Amino acid sequence: MFTLPVYNSEGKEVDTIKLNADIFDGSQNTDCLHQAIEAYKANQRKGLAATKTRGEVSGGGKKPWKQKGTGRARVGSTRSPLWRHGGVVFGPHPRDFSYEIPQKIKALALKTSLNTRLKENNFIVLDEFKVESAKTKLAVKILTNLKLFSPKIKKEKKVLFLTHKLDADLKKALKNISFLTVDLAKDCHAYEVMNNQRLLITRAGLSDLTERLK
Repeated sequence: MFTLPVYNSEGKEVDTIKLNADIFDGSQNTDCLHQAIEAYKANQRKGLAATKTRGEVSGGGKKPWKQKGTGRARVGSTRSPLWRHGGVVFGPHPRDFSYEIPQKIKALALKTSLNTRLKENNFIVLDEFKVESAKTKLAVKILTNLKLFSPKIKKEKKVLFLTHKLDADLKKALKNISFLTVDLAKDCHAYEVMNNQRLLITRAGLSDLTERLK
């Protein structure tokens, strides 16, 4: 069973918390993780690429020259794929790339991603993320206290922040922090966790996540 420290907004350890052994057991199923991430990426594709066939290109209704007697190749339309301004053969057309995978695979993938961040010591539990007003500098100060941000470092590691609920002030304060991704713990997925190097989660958010994966 893993036991993690719980920090307050000043970066001080105020408590410890035992993680659920059924979920945070250190196991990793890379096959499920791969399937879940590929499915997520496929579902994000728009599939809007489109080309026109010879029947869809405007013009070309008149036969360029008569069939026989000219010594030239027979042609029925100026919109032939062989001609400039002609149609496209076997070109892309709008289509849906999305597909579904079983919920058990999604759950195993999320569990794997969480255990990966836990093994890397990039799993941080926060007592509560609270700002007095909708000011970005107040949110950055908390992240600095937790050693997730430093003005001296040019490129920060990406951080995923998971919480139980997101009020208007907190949402506005976190909106313009470039290296931070914000989501509700009940809605997070494996791609989101793996796409960020560090995971910051509130105590209430961890409770939601544990209940979801039980």
